[in-house]
Amino acid sequence: MTEIRSTTELPARRRDIELTTADGLILVGELSLPAQGNPVGTLVFLHPLPTGGGYMDSHIIRKAALRLPAMANVAVLRFNFRGVTSSRGTSQGVFGEGIDERFDLEAALNFVRTEGLPTPWLVGWSFGTEVALNHGHDLDVAGLILLAPPLHRTSVDALERWNKNSTPIVAVIPELDDYLKPAEARKRFAVVPRVDIVEVDEGRHLWVGEKQTFRVLSEIVERVNPAALPLPTTWP
Repeated sequence: MTEIRSTTELPARRRDIELTTADGLILVGELSLPAQGNPVGTLVFLHPLPTGGGYMDSHIIRKAALRLPAMANVAVLRFNFRGVTSSRGTSQGVFGEGIDERFDLEAALNFVRTEGLPTPWLVGWSFGTEVALNHGHDLDVAGLILLAPPLHRTSVDALERWNKNSTPIVAVIPELDDYLKPAEARKRFAVVPRVDIVEVDEGRHLWVGEKQTFRVLSEIVERVNPAALPLPTTWP
């Protein structure tokens, strides 16, 4: 048995993909599928702020793609928002301040439908949560998982739009977050009473360390495929 560490890559079928947006841009990304059989759910990751160094390889997203197809039998779709560069390449366009990124989100979900992938959950981290909250309310998604949402670009009106549907929303809030701590999160999200606020003791905005990574990935899997819990810490 091998202990799972930060660089551990578990078996999966992985391939580079391209997404085409409604405004004519090509975005680069990757799709990771279970090594065998069909996934029971799909995670569509929306990465942190590009101007702050966020991209599809931000560590929680990269580790989800490396582990969860094997651990939880789910598909993981990750991509660079417009104008963002990673080892995969550079997506066309320029940073859209969270506004034009709605086209990027729609392109990702169009890809999910084209591929016939099941039950897409939007998993946003920081800036990615705002893209999900601001532009996902009219889209066909199974749910939202918000990792360390700052709510900088998300207005009360944008939050209240989610009361028009019943899409599950989970907000995973680090105790020591730099932008939105649990008490304030409860106040801000109170306009959408069904939001499930999950407080992570000793958590920080960047989710640094294997303990926090394990907790975040476990919270994601609990919503998408709870039968896969508890996640293993070793692998054959």
